[in-house]
Amino acid sequence: MQSFEFQTVPHIVSQLGAASQLGKLVSRQYPACRHLLLVTDRGFLDTGQVQPVLDSLHSEKFQVSVFADVIADPPEAIVLEAAQNARELGIDLVIGLGGGSSMDVAKLIAVLAQNTQSLSTMYGIGNVTGKRLPLIQIPTTAGTGSEVTPISIVTTGATTKMGVVSPQLYADIAVLDASLTIGLPSKVTAATGIDAMVHAIEAYTTRHKKNPVSDMLARQALKLLWNNIDQACTNGQNLVARQSMLLGAMMAGQSFANAPCAAVHALAYPIGGIFHVPHGLSNSLVLPHVLRFNAPAASELYAELADIIAPDARGSTEARCNALISAMEDLALRTGIETRLRQVGIQQQDLDRLAADAMLQTRLLGNNPREVGLADARAIYAAAW
Repeated sequence: MQSFEFQTVPHIVSQLGAASQLGKLVSRQYPACRHLLLVTDRGFLDTGQVQPVLDSLHSEKFQVSVFADVIADPPEAIVLEAAQNARELGIDLVIGLGGGSSMDVAKLIAVLAQNTQSLSTMYGIGNVTGKRLPLIQIPTTAGTGSEVTPISIVTTGATTKMGVVSPQLYADIAVLDASLTIGLPSKVTAATGIDAMVHAIEAYTTRHKKNPVSDMLARQALKLLWNNIDQACTNGQNLVARQSMLLGAMMAGQSFANAPCAAVHALAYPIGGIFHVPHGLSNSLVLPHVLRFNAPAASELYAELADIIAPDARGSTEARCNALISAMEDLALRTGIETRLRQVGIQQQDLDRLAADAMLQTRLLGNNPREVGLADARAIYAAAW
């Protein structure tokens, strides 16, 4: 019998309209908290969808401050500014409302505002000391799964990304409410949905910490995401499909939080860090090429996943593995997102730099089912170009 550990967020609410009832939830769970910090980005704030959340909190007599300066691939400076802001305001509970970047920043605010430890000493795995403020996460995209992961990604320096991975970053409550996602454009829905599928695929095939619970969640996540992504893209008002996507993304997040991601993410990070390509699209651009590279070491596991997304595939393990890869390629094509690096402004002369940067992602590369060298990374980028 395999020995393993599994951790996740202890309280999950999956309910349409739950965000507009957040005040009652916070009042019930945290009656002693009075000054809350809501962390989001300017784009989402401008949609007007934050206001019902604020109204709900105000109706329960909470004082709410809003930090809306989060940007994609958040740099250290924004995290530190937000944490200092929280300390000065005397915040006693943090709410992340947005995509992965907003939720990642919210995690670090909750830790830094309660802690004298510096951010620079937190990078890596298990380096956070001390406690954090209460933390609630509410995703507005069905992609990152950040609401249930103990991971926060920060841009350090000009382009490099580093991760803080620690149990203290698990939220206390995750709230899934698809009404917050109905305004997402089709291409954003597609790219973030594929990002969530990558989480499930990489967790299922990771070299380290793969376990029966993470496998179960990965398979169920992939089923929910695959069966609903087309409808969510073509009919964005379909709340059943949208809620199913949120649930699938969360399950994929629970899976990879315990059975970590690998080379797809390692090769995606430099694309986002250097060229500011959204994270989900960065993953999608390299996904089929990493899968082909990994096939000699992971074809049996890929064939098992093909039973979910390419159930009509028959024949050998290799044939079913190839069916999985083809199905993911076809999904990107029919949803209209970019499929080549050259389409997002990357030149052939940039591939060496991308490969060198990808090799710095040792936290991720060590989980890949097949070892990736510099020449391998360069070849994968070339195939994606």
